[in-house]
Amino acid sequence: MIEFVRGKIVYIETEFITMDVQGIGYLVYCANPFIYQKDEGKEVTVYTYQHVREDAIRLYGFSARQERELFQQLLQVSGIGPKGALAILASGRPDQVVEAIEQENEKFLVKFPGVGKKTARQMILDLKGKLGYVEAEGLFAEASHKESTASMSSLEEALEALRALGYGEKEISKVTPKLKQEELSADQYVKKALQLMLN
Repeated sequence: MIEFVRGKIVYIETEFITMDVQGIGYLVYCANPFIYQKDEGKEVTVYTYQHVREDAIRLYGFSARQERELFQQLLQVSGIGPKGALAILASGRPDQVVEAIEQENEKFLVKFPGVGKKTARQMILDLKGKLGYVEAEGLFAEASHKESTASMSSLEEALEALRALGYGEKEISKVTPKLKQEELSADQYVKKALQLMLN
């Protein structure tokens, strides 16, 4: 298994980042690629998980080992694949996910794309009592600086990211007016949208 990749971020898309590691470009899928916007062109360390299927080998990237561990635990749940696990991680609030599992709050869990009642119940059965290591703070790489201005392109990038995570146009259109009232970077828009959807 590839423990981590250290290199320059040369490209950011709605589902992945491309890292240049000594002349080799690694395509790394992330829960929210836009958290790396501030690091574009810089050398960073991304912790990775290699997912192998018959038809594909993909590298998934995380800002911390604990985040990767939570991803791996979610993959153990029947009905949750890599895309679904990333959508859950993209909420940026692992503490809420853990709390919902511990309190058997199916109503909260089914708000994630691809998670129905059956999958939510399976998450509770499989993971309750096993996620105590997840802390509310410090798990996700946060943008440390505030953008002084935000262009419409930042909002549109965020909306594209939400679509890539599996959210429908109906859900996105409900939160878009509130997002337009704020000036944020793309990754901040994504986190704000997810918070609005989960409340």
